[in-house]
Order: sequence, then structure tokens, then C-alpha cells
Amino acid sequence: MFAAFLADYEGYSWLPRSASSSAPWADGVFYLILAVCVIFFVPMMAVMVYFVVRYHARDGVHAQPTATHNTYLELAWTIVPLVVVMIIFTFGFRAYMVMITPPDGAYDINVTAYKYGWRFTYPNGVKVDKLHAPVDRPVRLIMTSTDLIHSLSIPDFRVKMDCVPGRTTYTWFEANAAGTYDLYCTEYCGALTSPDGQQRGHSDMYTHVIIHEPGKFEPWLANEADFVKNMPPSEAGERLWEMNCKQCHTNDGSAGVGPTLKGIWGAEHRFSDGSSSVVDENYLRRSIYDPNSQVRAGYLPQMPTFQGQLSEEEVGAITAYVKSLGD
Repeated sequence: MFAAFLADYEGYSWLPRSASSSAPWADGVFYLILAVCVIFFVPMMAVMVYFVVRYHARDGVHAQPTATHNTYLELAWTIVPLVVVMIIFTFGFRAYMVMITPPDGAYDINVTAYKYGWRFTYPNGVKVDKLHAPVDRPVRLIMTSTDLIHSLSIPDFRVKMDCVPGRTTYTWFEANAAGTYDLYCTEYCGALTSPDGQQRGHSDMYTHVIIHEPGKFEPWLANEADFVKNMPPSEAGERLWEMNCKQCHTNDGSAGVGPTLKGIWGAEHRFSDGSSSVVDENYLRRSIYDPNSQVRAGYLPQMPTFQGQLSEEEVGAITAYVKSLGD
């Protein structure tokens, strides 16, 4: 009942908007604890102030001895807090079970967290860097990490769950309104520094959740499944760069955590082991599938492999995009 009441109440201003079916449960527990704190805090402070004023030390007045034991008082301050804590536990446990248990038939989306971005993979193989989902349908997120612990948070849905390397974690939501919502990492995951001192890090793990109106999600998913085939290779490569490479590799010649892609086609790059190679199709394929086999001089071996994540067709599109950036 409390959660149902809060589902219709949007008058509060210190919490994000409530945009999922389970958000009112979290809000209900928050307001319950807030009410308990206010109910206990205000009278206690009022009595304390009264006692300080009424019984402050005065010349010629001495403190009177008081009883050191009162059974009824001790029972009261033991039983009342116990009852209050059990009420909070009951509401909190019910809210937890609602928020941790997805309904049957929930739509599964795989989430991969990495320094410093997100990859969302759909059952038909579509991979994007923004989370798309249908409105009024339960969605289960199946999450992991490629490097260290990240934490996915969608404040408007009251969703937060760690992504742990070598382990699969789960969370779910059911958005009740179409729109765009914030998604970011709430677990500090360090920073990487480029040779010129530029840093990328935890604050770059920011993206959006796009909730589609009824009947709009399925067409979007079908279109995304074929975008590499339906777009010119260089344009498809630019989209793939935005989804997979933009976090570390710029396309305008400026320095980044990794080398820029602008103007590298046909250039000769020297590696940290003293060898060198001309930037061509094979060079880019090795850099994507086995990046630590040829680490460019001046950079650290910190790029993850995209083996099994990008197809040969997608690597070809990225290659076409790099070509379009000039030589």
C-alpha cells in the first residue's frame, strides 16, 4: 500500500524521478526510515533542550540522587527500538526481494563493463554503447566486467549492481515511461594517462538508457542488426568507433590514452620492442584482435582484445573509417 501510494506521488524533490515499477519500493523504505528518524529525533531534541534550560546548574542548587535502575524504562528502550527495527527490516526485505527477482519472461540483455565504457549485447547479436529497452516490459541485465569491478547505476530506476570480472551478476527493471535516462558507473575504477598527460577514467563511464515507446523497440533492434550492411563501410566504421574505440582513440589528431586514428593510414609505426610496421589492413586487424602483440612506442599495453566481439566485417568497416581519416 505504501509503495502504491508513492508510485503516484511526484511531489518530492530530493530523489530522482520514479521511472520503474520497482522504484516505489525503494522510495517507500527511504521514507519509512526518514519518518522514523524524524519521529524520534524531534521529540528527543525538544526534551533535551527543555532539560538543559530547566535544569541548568545554579548557585546553591545541588543535583539530587536518582534511581540507578528502572525495569519499565529499560524494557521500553529495548522493546520499542526492536519493534521499529523489525518493521524496517520487513519493509526493506520485501523491497529487496522485489528489486532482485525479475518476473518470468523478462527480456535478457548482456552488459559488459570495461575501462571506460559499456557494451550492451542483445539476443540477436546487436552491440551498442547505449542501453535500449522497451517500455512496460521487464528487462533483465546479465552483467560482467573485462578488467575490474564497475557498478552499473540507473538512478531513475533505483537500479545499482556491481559488474565483477570472472563472475556474472544480475539486476532488472521495468520502465514505466518512454524517455532517456542517465546510466553511469558508481565504483571508482581509476584512470589511464596518455603520453601527453591527458587522463581518461571513471567519470567517462557515462551513457544513457533509451526507453522506446510501444512498437518502437523491435524496429530499432532489427535496424541495428543490419547497420553494417545497410550503411557505407566508412560510416558504419564511424559508428563502431563511437561504440568501441572512442574512449581511448581520438579521430581528430588530438592525444588520447591510445594513439589517434587520424592520418595514420600508410604511416610506419614503431613498437615498444623496437620493431615497426606500416599501418594497413593486417596491422589494424592485429591491433583489434591481439593488441598487446604490437604495442606502439610510448604507450602502455592496456588495450583489451576485441576477439569474439567484432566480426571480420566490422573490422573491415573500422578499417574503411580509418582510411577515410587520411594518410
